[in-house]
Amino acid sequence: MSTPSDRIYDVGLQPERTLLAWRRTCLAFGVASLVGMRFTLEPFGMLAVMGGIVGAGLAVLAYVLAATGYRRSHQALRSRDLLDRDGLPMLLATCAVLAIGVLSGFAVLADVYR
Repeated sequence: MSTPSDRIYDVGLQPERTLLAWRRTCLAFGVASLVGMRFTLEPFGMLAVMGGIVGAGLAVLAYVLAATGYRRSHQALRSRDLLDRDGLPMLLATCAVLAIGVLSGFAVLADVYR
């Protein structure tokens, strides 16, 4: 059995702080996608709506997977002292950022061709 000083993680709030950081990040990605949709709606119509919904949906999905991963890793750390995580939330967050970038590119193109 390991002593508290031998553990590789903070027994207290480290996993919760990580989840809160994911919440803030995904909220920012979702809001940025919807704001990008708002500014590209007039020139691009349904294409802008689809991009905004995809970006916001990916942000929500990334948060849901991060929350599920938080529960799984918290349980694994408590029971086995082993961190059990995957990279799927990071991949989805990256896709949400790419959607924001595409919407931003559309906004720049819309401004150039006015």
